[in-house]
Amino acid sequence: MSDASEKLDLTGKILIAMPGMGDPRFAHSLVYLCAHSDDGAMGLIVNKTMGQMTFSDLLKQLSIEESSKSRPLPLHFGGPVEGGRGFVLHSAEYRSQISTLPVDDFFSMTATQDVLEEMAQGAGPDKALMALGYSGWGPGQLEGEIAQNGWLICDAGFELVFDLADDKKWEAALNTLGVDPITLSASAGRA
Repeated sequence: MSDASEKLDLTGKILIAMPGMGDPRFAHSLVYLCAHSDDGAMGLIVNKTMGQMTFSDLLKQLSIEESSKSRPLPLHFGGPVEGGRGFVLHSAEYRSQISTLPVDDFFSMTATQDVLEEMAQGAGPDKALMALGYSGWGPGQLEGEIAQNGWLICDAGFELVFDLADDKKWEAALNTLGVDPITLSASAGRA
């Protein structure tokens, strides 16, 4: 028997925006949840880039010297909160000397400049996704959106988060649940 006060912990999961999502910033978005607790939730959109701005452009703005070993990375729109703040979602083998948030056994997040400096030199995490801004929810807000059919939830995997082209990720996430995007309704509701 489950305790009614037990909270669902979605840390390390992917939120899949439903077609009827009211906020256009989240249309067809996948959000990797870095933290979820009674205090709210925080995540990064992993399938929307910042237009033409790249990781190299960001390094130049931060006066970080880039070596020829640096990996070319797109810069992602992590969400509408604190758009000037950078976050690196990465594989868990990497730990910043300053501060890294371990999310689970596979993913971690670092928001300190040292990870950018290492990545600029071709070091740092094996897998990484750079994002500006984040997606945040207050206490109970995300649970309410899920109850209103705003989001589906799936497991996160390296291929989905790091390897697939951004325009293929939303459909691929739905496919992990056995859902064909064609069958989804744009209007929310409950049966």
